[in-house]
Amino acid sequence: MSALLGPVMIDIEGQELTGEDRELLRHPLVGALIFFARNFRDRAQLQELVAAIREERPDILLAVDQEGGRVQRFRDEFTRLPSMQALCAKADKERLQDVGWLLAAELLAVGIDFSFAPVLDADDQHCRIVGDRSFCADPAGVSARVRPFMRGMHEAGMATTGKHFPGHGHVLEDSHEELPEDERELEAVMASDALPFIECIAAGELDAVMPAHIRFVQVDSQPVGFSRYWLQEILRGRLGFDGVIFSDDLSMEGAGAAGGYGDRIRAAMDAGCDMGVVCNNRAGALETLEALKDFTPRQQSSDRLQRMRGRPGIKSWAELEASERWQSTRSWLASAL
Repeated sequence: MSALLGPVMIDIEGQELTGEDRELLRHPLVGALIFFARNFRDRAQLQELVAAIREERPDILLAVDQEGGRVQRFRDEFTRLPSMQALCAKADKERLQDVGWLLAAELLAVGIDFSFAPVLDADDQHCRIVGDRSFCADPAGVSARVRPFMRGMHEAGMATTGKHFPGHGHVLEDSHEELPEDERELEAVMASDALPFIECIAAGELDAVMPAHIRFVQVDSQPVGFSRYWLQEILRGRLGFDGVIFSDDLSMEGAGAAGGYGDRIRAAMDAGCDMGVVCNNRAGALETLEALKDFTPRQQSSDRLQRMRGRPGIKSWAELEASERWQSTRSWLASAL
C-alpha cells in the first residue's frame, strides 16, 4: 500500500530547487506544492522544475492558480486567458467548455495536476479580491456559466476546485489583508451566494472546495475555514459533499483569527479540512509542520486527495499544439477578446 498523502501544501521561492526545498519536499506531512509566477520563466524551465520535484517526491500533488485575467501564474508560452467575466460576455456554453478544456489541458501537458479553479463567487465590482474573477454577479448565472467550464476541465482530465465557499462576493474586504464579516443569516447565504456550490455539488461536478476566510457572524463565531459547523454540518452534511476541502492560504490575514501558524493548521484540520495551504512564508510552513508532528494523515483525506491527481488525455505540449480543439479555441480567444 502506498503511503498516505500528507495534509500540508507548501511552495518554493525560485525557479529551481534548493537543498532546503528538497529536504522539505521529503517531509512526510507535505502532500502538495503550489506554484507562483516567480517559479516560472518559460515552459522548458517549468518542466525541468516539475521533473526535479517529482524525482524527490513522485507522489506529490502539483497545483497552481491559473484562472485567467489577473490571476494567471503562467503567462508567456501559455495561452493568455481573459478574466472570466470578460469571457462570459462573449462566450456561449460551448466556448466556455472549450476554454475550460484548454486551461486544464495546457497545465496537464506540463505536469501540473490541477488549478485552483473555477471561482464560484458571485460578484461584479463589489468585492476587492473577487471582481472580474467571478463569472457574473448573479449566483444563478454563475451556476449556468461555470458548469460547462468545469465539464471542459474534466474532459481534459483535471479535477475542479470551487472557491470560496459559501461565497466571497458579498463582502467588500480582501481577506488577504483582513478578516471580512458578513451579517446575513444562514438561509439568506444559502439562497444566494452558496447557490453555485449547491448546484455543482448536486450535479457531481465539484471535486474540491476552498472555503472563504470570512466570518458569518449570525451563523458561527469561527471563519468558514475553521468552522466545524460550516464544513461538517453544512458542506459535508446538508450538501453531501465528499470531495477535498482545502483551506485557503493560512498565511492570509483573514486566517489570523485562529492565532499563529500552529493554531491555524490545527483549527483547519479540526474543522474538517483535508489539506492546509501555507504560501509565501517558509517560517510559517515550518511552524505548521512542527505543530502537526504528532498528526497521523487520515486515510479518508488521502483518498480524496488522490482524486485530484491529473489524468491527462493529451500528455505533451507537441501533442497539444497538434490538437484541432486547442488551435480553434486559441483562434477564437484571439479574435473575440
